[in-house]
Amino acid sequence: MAPDIDAASVPDDARILDVREPGEWAAGHVAGSQHLPIGEVVARVDEIDDEAGTLVVVCRSGYRSAQVAAWLQGQGYDVVNLAGGLDAWAQAGRPLVTDAGTPGRVA
Repeated sequence: MAPDIDAASVPDDARILDVREPGEWAAGHVAGSQHLPIGEVVARVDEIDDEAGTLVVVCRSGYRSAQVAAWLQGQGYDVVNLAGGLDAWAQAGRPLVTDAGTPGRVA
């Protein structure tokens, strides 16, 4: 199992992989994060850079991202799971954006 990180401890320049579904992503996501829906992770794992330090994996509540983080860890990635997911991120006052750059929300 990959370790957890709380929302307040995620560095502003962290690499973030969002594994939520497209509709969830469209409602709001962390600026600069990479979107790769959970059902596509295995097939598209080569799109994830494994050379640039710790990767923070996120979903809405932390359950799906914990599964992906554990799998990625087994593939040799340096990963952590966002405890409580983007719900915890938003509760910590951390911003979310839409693709248009407007303020986002957790969906």
